[in-house]
Amino acid sequence: MASFDDELKAALDDRLKQQRYRQRTVSTSPQDARVTVDGKPYLAFANNDYLGLANHPNVVSAFQQAAIEHGVGSGASHLVYGHTHYHHTLENSLARFTGRERALLFSTGYMANMGVISALAGRGDSVYQDRLNHASLIDAGIVSRATMKRYRHNDLKQLEYMLSKDTAKRKFVVVDGVFSMDGDIAPLPALSLLCHRYGAQLMVDDAHGFGVLGDAGGGCAEHFQLSVNELPILVGTLGKAFGTFGAFVAGSTTLIETLIQFARPYIYTTALPPAVAAATCASLSLVESDTHRRKTLHRTIHYFREGATALALPLMESQTPIQPIVLGSDTRVLRAANHLRENGVLVGAIRPPTVPEGTGRLRITLNANHSKADVDRLLELLADVFSSGDKSTSLLSC
Repeated sequence: MASFDDELKAALDDRLKQQRYRQRTVSTSPQDARVTVDGKPYLAFANNDYLGLANHPNVVSAFQQAAIEHGVGSGASHLVYGHTHYHHTLENSLARFTGRERALLFSTGYMANMGVISALAGRGDSVYQDRLNHASLIDAGIVSRATMKRYRHNDLKQLEYMLSKDTAKRKFVVVDGVFSMDGDIAPLPALSLLCHRYGAQLMVDDAHGFGVLGDAGGGCAEHFQLSVNELPILVGTLGKAFGTFGAFVAGSTTLIETLIQFARPYIYTTALPPAVAAATCASLSLVESDTHRRKTLHRTIHYFREGATALALPLMESQTPIQPIVLGSDTRVLRAANHLRENGVLVGAIRPPTVPEGTGRLRITLNANHSKADVDRLLELLADVFSSGDKSTSLLSC
């Protein structure tokens, strides 16, 4: 009889044969346009620090000062004694920033999505999800025990047909604001109208739009000018464009109080370290005041797309920092990513199950600290990949 470890190893061996075995690398530098990974310097197009704030001196200083004052850990959950004035100030600031009555901090974006959906939906309810939604939203729908119904990516006609036939007590339409692997923006105004027409609640996970979209960085809600009535459940992530860690939910006072009482991932976990909340307050101030970073980022996005179009690279319809290049087979993706890595450039090599079968891709992410010369180097190597063929293979993480 095979041992438990033998069973596990068989599954690992199978993943290795499929060229989908992930391996961790070790970073020894701050996140930036240039990083040191496994002891080697690289030009990085692989992180989500879109505004380059993860190592900003104001953010680092705020973290250090709060750690001196409050120590490193919060020591308890928010509902015991882990909720400090730093957490409270950040929640109030996020509520103001998003134009909502209240905001509630969660320790991660995954926990925020899990907490919201499982607290609000249950047996007898329906949760509608775009087929390209993030894994945390899909998992949350499953855990909620509601009936989960998935519609084709951005297919509003299919969604409307499904909603029109639904007699559930509560209905939720849950969607990414910016889709993490395609980079396109969900049609939120049209989704909001459908929700009002069929008595559903709209929930948006704006992990990749928050800080990037909108004149003030308010994300998809600001980009489309959606009020709390039009977008009642707004989730934002702090570990991407804000450069820190954690997540929040913004909405009405009633919504937030409901989550405080019923969202298990909020109730039964230790609060974020106070220093992280303090650092995020500093980051929020920079997002609001330093608009040059956001403008620079969007100029860089435009510059990359112009260059990629001139090279006839297979771009997707993304105007965000996420610029995927779909190559199809896992082998081709790995070869292309390894060629870039061998020449000092890091990109994400994304394969199933992160993306659908046959849509493996290079996931290129741009940030405000990338120069035109950086983008030119990336384009040069991409042109080489497409003109001279793929090089050797290597297993990279996604």
